Amino acid sequence: MTDGGDEYEFREVDAAAWGDFASLFEGRGGPSYCWCMVFRAPPGQSHAPDKAAKKAEIRRRISANEPVGFLAYAQGEPVAWCSIAPVGTFQRLGKGIDTEREGVWALTCFYVPRRLRGQGLARRLLQGAIEHARARGAHTVEAYPVDPDSPSYGYLGRVPMFLAAGFEEVGRHGTRRHVMRLALGEHA
Repeated sequence: MTDGGDEYEFREVDAAAWGDFASLFEGRGGPSYCWCMVFRAPPGQSHAPDKAAKKAEIRRRISANEPVGFLAYAQGEPVAWCSIAPVGTFQRLGKGIDTEREGVWALTCFYVPRRLRGQGLARRLLQGAIEHARARGAHTVEAYPVDPDSPSYGYLGRVPMFLAAGFEEVGRHGTRRHVMRLALGEHA
């Protein structure tokens, strides 16, 4: 999948892409502290096990062909990440968020390195996430962005970007996260 231009190519993270995924996460400033496991931790398991356990669990999921998201590549190198997968793979989204909905994919994280921020890459990742979910049979994409001035949870994205992409707010989760949805149509 491409972003409509020549700058970035988006590729799903699968077993063959593990090395690229690990390289991005372990690179300077990368999110190796979480391995994108915050919302994925199984019920009853702390969402804060050590880094090695988080890395092992995300690798296990990728090796088992569980959808986890995709990488953005520039000139063949992984440069950014978007976590999007069936909502049921995220067991810790929070009370009141139903993770049993078929055909709903949840977008839970963007990682864009500091050197690439402010260039529209997050918007491209969002469009890529919508295409990615649609191509895999989703009928709805759900996201949990925060207000532009929110002091935390920025990795979830900001509300204006989702509104510009056609998402509608359907509720709030806690004091910071908005629950936003985009229907992908019957031909998803």
